[in-house]
Amino acid sequence: MCQKCQVLKPREATVSRKVVVGWKPQSQRLGKRLLLVLRLSKSLSFPSLSCIMLRPVAIHCLLSTLLCMWALCNGQSPSSPPVIQLRLAGEKRKHYEGRVEVFYNGEWGTVCDDDFSITAAQVVCRELGFMNAESWSPSAKYGSGEGRIWLDNLHCTGGEKTLAQCHSNGFGVSDCKHSEDVGVVCTQKRIPGFKFIQNQANNDEGLTVQVEDVRLRATYSQRKRIPITEGFLEVKDGGKWRQICNEEWTEKNSRVICGMYGFPGEKRFNPRPYKLLATRRKKNFWGFSVNCTGNEADLSDCKMGGEIKQKGNSTCEQGMPVVVSCVPGRAFAPSVSAGYRKAYRLEQPLVRLRGGAMIGEGRVEVLKNGEWGTVCDDNWNIRAATVVCRELGFGSAKEALTGARLGQGIGPVHMNEVECSGFEKSLTECYFNRDAVGCSHEEDAAVRCNVPAMGFNKRLRLNGGRNPYEGRVEVLAEKNGSMVWGTVCSDSWGTMEAMVVCRQLGLGFASHAFQETWYWQGDASADAVVMSGVRCSGTELTLDQCLHHGKHILCPKGGGRFAAGVSCTQTAPDLVLSAQAVEQTTYLEDRPMYALQCAHEEHCLSSTADKADPSSYRRLLRFSSQIHNNGQSDFRPRAAHHSWIWHECHRHYHSMEVFTHYDLLTLNGTKVADGHKASFCLEDTHCDEGIQKRYACANFGAQGITVGCWDTYRHDIDCQWIDITDLKPGDYIFQVVINPNYEVAESDYTNNIMRCRSRYDGQRIWTYNCYIGGSRSTETEEMFPGLLTNQLSHR
Repeated sequence: MCQKCQVLKPREATVSRKVVVGWKPQSQRLGKRLLLVLRLSKSLSFPSLSCIMLRPVAIHCLLSTLLCMWALCNGQSPSSPPVIQLRLAGEKRKHYEGRVEVFYNGEWGTVCDDDFSITAAQVVCRELGFMNAESWSPSAKYGSGEGRIWLDNLHCTGGEKTLAQCHSNGFGVSDCKHSEDVGVVCTQKRIPGFKFIQNQANNDEGLTVQVEDVRLRATYSQRKRIPITEGFLEVKDGGKWRQICNEEWTEKNSRVICGMYGFPGEKRFNPRPYKLLATRRKKNFWGFSVNCTGNEADLSDCKMGGEIKQKGNSTCEQGMPVVVSCVPGRAFAPSVSAGYRKAYRLEQPLVRLRGGAMIGEGRVEVLKNGEWGTVCDDNWNIRAATVVCRELGFGSAKEALTGARLGQGIGPVHMNEVECSGFEKSLTECYFNRDAVGCSHEEDAAVRCNVPAMGFNKRLRLNGGRNPYEGRVEVLAEKNGSMVWGTVCSDSWGTMEAMVVCRQLGLGFASHAFQETWYWQGDASADAVVMSGVRCSGTELTLDQCLHHGKHILCPKGGGRFAAGVSCTQTAPDLVLSAQAVEQTTYLEDRPMYALQCAHEEHCLSSTADKADPSSYRRLLRFSSQIHNNGQSDFRPRAAHHSWIWHECHRHYHSMEVFTHYDLLTLNGTKVADGHKASFCLEDTHCDEGIQKRYACANFGAQGITVGCWDTYRHDIDCQWIDITDLKPGDYIFQVVINPNYEVAESDYTNNIMRCRSRYDGQRIWTYNCYIGGSRSTETEEMFPGLLTNQLSHR
């Protein structure tokens, strides 16, 4: 009777559907179950209710029978639950999430989201070998599945060893559609000692690889190489490392392994030394082969192959343990090819990453018709993200990010609804919809890639801080033939150097750079200065890649209290000037000197104004500047309230003495006129819809720019100009640079600079072709000398 109940295929339910995702009113739930019981009675050929309406005894008998059947169908014996296997499938954005699929009775099926909970998600994740569950998603977030919907109305206590032990309607008893398939996100950490157990025979098809860990075990001669690109492949199962037999191993499998380790591809290797080593080592093979298609981002996405029969030393007689050899990306290639890299001129890339804190992560941007633009996150998944990562010389993708998680871009949205097979050489080869109508920069796609283990974080440390994200910078350096820890001289130490330190340690962006660290008690044995004269551009992977004095240490202040320090943060602001606002608001004004006394005191006029007659006029190029914060955290002045500078003439405080630089340059880049703007008032003038203003300057209030808001300096306020009184007619370049001294850390400095073409005839000025730094191709930007970098003269 119960067996018949389990395989029942009910017709479409006629009860009303749920009004809140994941929850149903109690009466509706009971009605749904009663409907299933009535269907069951009909399937078992009981008399219809109409024919027993006048027979109370019969009614009593029927109800008792139905209740018994209901208890039998739902009461699953804890000692022998149904045998199932699980997997995570669908359109994933990371390998430890997906649609929950159940293998039962020789068939894969899904789970309905009705009554599903985080407790049930925890049972799923632990059964798959993950430590726990982060969240679950209803309504087929990872796409609609196929086949049967095996489980509905799941109720788990959290102590179950398998999802089959949770109470439900019974296998196959559901009124759901695949639009209600449930998905889960597991924690990335695996259960120590987890051992995969194949619960069902002949279910190899579709079952994914489930092991605790994977590693490349390098031979002795390869271990000194950084990064390690070649070695025996081993998987950890049941707490023990095991080899994989190579009898059914393919290059596609190797491609997936290389991607996991941060390498874009695999290569052939000399098998002879490995065969010799294999004969000398004790064999301990994993009990299964692996079947990858080659476009997976992780081994856990690959399918299980056939079972390997364990025969002791005779196991895998026709083969040997799998060896994988990978090709590193250009940025991680061994130093022997450095000369080649210097001689090789890089071509203009078609894809780049922006706004990421770590190497190998960022917002995806593509070049089209000489202009950089973003990718809309519709249909964005880990397969497309992996194409981007491999194209840029990294491995497969760890995560495909949506919703502008790594900041909003500027310019057009070039690609939408991207679909990749996973084997494309470039994202531009994937199918995509050129129509991005409805997409905004709030939907910019981003990636996090697997990168090789270079050991960068072992050569640097922070000491004495209140938390792991701050402290005195200490580096490992060679001294008298041995490696010792020492400090870094703080002369010229600034935000750019701090950015490199935080990135090298994997701690995100720099929050502050400190030139005094007496309040942080570092390691006394590491007080000596071992690095001085450090100057970074901000793009280096390690601090020792920056310019520095080498072995010839020069640090007049010495170390100790003057050792360099940093504080790091996971998020940063990103200021971007509106080029359109500047272009539309430029005009000339002749203003008398007697009306410019305060501006003169704040050095907002050219040097010739010092000797000018009070009754004379100055010609001013005026414009408005609209500065957006497109980053992930608020832009705040570096200086605290108590250290702001009061200006008596204008009767206001300056929270940043130099917030922007305004310059006119000749076409060859020579400065002919300049101006600057202090941040006397950083506030949220306007915000995107749904974002609350947080900063206002009134009553000595807090200053800053909230994420998603912008600060407007109107053209009619003092110092919002360039003094061009002495300028000769001609063609010029008009330049604006925000945060020019890098006082405040940002996720991207390349977009802090804006340039326009200008023509001045002595009476009128035309400003045109304004654009932001980094928004055009290299060839286009070469028309504007100096725009390729934001390195100003003070650096």
